Amino acid sequence: MVEWTEQERNIITSIFSNLDYDDVGPKALCRCLIVYPWTQRYFASFGNLYNADAIKTNPNIQTHGTRVLHGLDRAVKNMDNIKGTYAELSVLHSEKLHVDPDNFKLLADCLTIVIAAKMGSGFTPEMQATFQKFLAVVVSALGRQYH
Repeated sequence: MVEWTEQERNIITSIFSNLDYDDVGPKALCRCLIVYPWTQRYFASFGNLYNADAIKTNPNIQTHGTRVLHGLDRAVKNMDNIKGTYAELSVLHSEKLHVDPDNFKLLADCLTIVIAAKMGSGFTPEMQATFQKFLAVVVSALGRQYH
């Protein structure tokens, strides 16, 4: 089990309480699909993903990006049991969707970049360290079914 300090809990809560989910989620997912184009194969049913502009303006990508970011709320609310919180989602992604678990890490990195850009100098090294720890636990939980 991961140990969280009160300061870490406060940092994570603070980051998520100030997010514009409809902006940050889609931007992170778009960045992931553009920077790592092989991740697009899991979104074939989402329509046109032929270039960066098509990805950025695709309403299905926008919706899913927001959904993914809201999905992280579950981890924020259950920081003491993130692995249990994502058990079903891990099974879905591994057994039904067959998502490469490395893609969770790629998306987490893109999310960090988008949040850092939004927060600017307010995204201190301490905040980043805590956010990276949080995302590492989420990525591990989502990839748990694969092990």
